[in-house]
Amino acid sequence: MALKKISYISLFPEAIDQGLSHSLVGKARASNQVELEWVQLRNFAKDKHRSVDDTCYGGGAGMLLRADVLYEAWHSIAGSSRPLTVLLSPQGRLFSQGLAKEWVSSHEHLVLVCGHYEGVDERFIESCVDLELSIGDYILTGGEFAAMVVSDVLIRLIPGVVGNADSVSHDSLEEGLLKAPQYTRPAEFMRKKVPEILLSGNHAKIEAWRHQESLERTRLKRPDLYDAYQKRLERQR
Repeated sequence: MALKKISYISLFPEAIDQGLSHSLVGKARASNQVELEWVQLRNFAKDKHRSVDDTCYGGGAGMLLRADVLYEAWHSIAGSSRPLTVLLSPQGRLFSQGLAKEWVSSHEHLVLVCGHYEGVDERFIESCVDLELSIGDYILTGGEFAAMVVSDVLIRLIPGVVGNADSVSHDSLEEGLLKAPQYTRPAEFMRKKVPEILLSGNHAKIEAWRHQESLERTRLKRPDLYDAYQKRLERQR
């Protein structure tokens, strides 16, 4: 099983469409390696003004997306099936490369619900949402930006989307570490030379050097990742 389809419930689906029309993701769509489906939330509004939000019971600032409108939009996608449904929210679980790999390998269809305004009626979350997901501890204008980030991460993990599989397996964070420094031509730039080890042709020594540099870079730049990596090693011993 591998991810084949992503559906979006959004007030601005055209923004996601435009953002995911380029580079590898655009090529994956053009070659039918993944299907993207857009659902305009306003099409399921019940009044002549196509209202999708309302004030909060109990008072408070801001407007909430209505549960009934969201449910109708979601049901138009889900039908009798139950695709993995994710609400993009600052209150959600933090997105990670590991979670992305899990979804790509275990779900064929994913629904991303793009929140807006003050949030979403809790009853829709309780009824239809499998997981709330955050891409970081900050506030965005809407869930569309987060949806593009999540989709880009997922789609490039679909088998065949990235031509060279080694490119994916050696990405930063794939093994819980940052990538080692990389160099290309010219061999000398502004009096800085490429490390001699990379010119040696000794692949075993090069890989050992890269692993050590990766460890050191992670320790300095992302001590949280480094500590987690060390703990995993201890558990494996």
